[in-house]
Amino acid sequence: MRVAIAGAGLAGLSCAKYLVDAGYTPIVLERRDVLGGLVAAWKDSDGDWYETGLHAFFGAYPNMLQLLKELGIEDRLQWKEHTLIFNQPEKPGTLSRFDVPDIPSPFNIIASILRNNDMLTWEQKIRFAIGLLPAIVRGQKYVEEMDKYSFSEWLKRQGVGERVASDVFIAASKALTFINPDEVSSTILLTALNRFLQERYGSKIAFLDGSPTERLCQPIVDYITEGGGEVRLNAPLKEILLNPDGTVKGFLLRGLNGKPDEVVTADFYVSAMSVDPLKVMLPEPWQQIEFFQKLEGLEGVPVINLQLWFDRKLTDIDHLLFSRSPLLSVYADMSNTCREYANPDRSMLELVLAPAKDWISKSDEEIVAATMIELEKLFPDHFGKDNPAKLLKSHVVKTPRSVYKATPGRQQYRPPQKTPIANFFLSGSYTMQRYLGSMEGAVLSGKLTAQAICESLPEASASNLQTLTRTPATNAATA
Repeated sequence: MRVAIAGAGLAGLSCAKYLVDAGYTPIVLERRDVLGGLVAAWKDSDGDWYETGLHAFFGAYPNMLQLLKELGIEDRLQWKEHTLIFNQPEKPGTLSRFDVPDIPSPFNIIASILRNNDMLTWEQKIRFAIGLLPAIVRGQKYVEEMDKYSFSEWLKRQGVGERVASDVFIAASKALTFINPDEVSSTILLTALNRFLQERYGSKIAFLDGSPTERLCQPIVDYITEGGGEVRLNAPLKEILLNPDGTVKGFLLRGLNGKPDEVVTADFYVSAMSVDPLKVMLPEPWQQIEFFQKLEGLEGVPVINLQLWFDRKLTDIDHLLFSRSPLLSVYADMSNTCREYANPDRSMLELVLAPAKDWISKSDEEIVAATMIELEKLFPDHFGKDNPAKLLKSHVVKTPRSVYKATPGRQQYRPPQKTPIANFFLSGSYTMQRYLGSMEGAVLSGKLTAQAICESLPEASASNLQTLTRTPATNAATA
């Protein structure tokens, strides 16, 4: 059977991959000329890659890790030392580490917190530990119930002081959701904390050894095409055509460069677009259905990614760093962390500006200038002196609508992958799945969509469903 999928991000590609495994023939249609969606990357005129975002992989990404293993490319992840590293704004140029010992969870995370005396007092550690007990004891049910509170509100309810939010979780919140703790749903951060506490290597971080487009997305495309499927770039969806009964008749593609429009037909159809463009594309009859009306409760959050090349090494740290800056969330020197971007003499910093709502409309020059002011605080030894580091070039990538904005109350608006339309399904990290809007969430959603398509057929074979319900890996490699 043939399945047409609109969108070649991780959700659409993983959906197609698992449909191939189940014996279907997917055709993935991407409006742009690049794979990856929110993980897309491009080469500039110098041959250097620049990316949509700073993409870190966690040990608590079991479905992503399983996908990489199934593709035979798990060795492309470069695992870093098991630690979380934060800047100390009150001590420019100094770092605070939460080194995680190699002992069973949750004792490894607890030990890393107890051993760090730079950011939390003993009273704060004890209060925070007591506050986390309900989430640990009552599990995901309690975590889901806390969606009505922001994370800052949840901390206050647990008797945890505001300094914990400002010192630790403002950085974590901006890194995971691109918004601050007073905006983000407590369900999101509690879900992440649960994963870190339950899995021995859950908080361990890896970087891909090259660009996501080439080193992650292309192998999925190769797998799909080898299995009889197809992936088409420059194939923008213009309209979802309907049958008289409201089911999908076909995807109408907009003709480019003078070519006529084209209708793609299939047995099943999937939207793997982000929620914002999906809302625009909904056919008028569907807009009257409550299922689709609830999508109005979701919207993407603006994100800005910067890549800055310098004339010297600013740091030798081979890891992700939480900036604790009012402007920046996380950054890494990709010349250290990524094999393909390696340079022993010069730094290439990749940074995420968040929250970005007040900056998304500003010029690239303004954004770079503001970032450079923050870098002077992060690297005081290399700026402001007689011979400051020189910025050689920069790229600013703006995503006006990225992952869904995970404010309190959003969980009730997240749809399942199966819709009321018999032959139409949804895929994307905004759909209901156990992970937040992330690469892991996108991959898991694609897998769940493929499973839902298989289950929609009475004659679905047990072997096909078994292929899609294999238990994913739960731990990261220790290498």
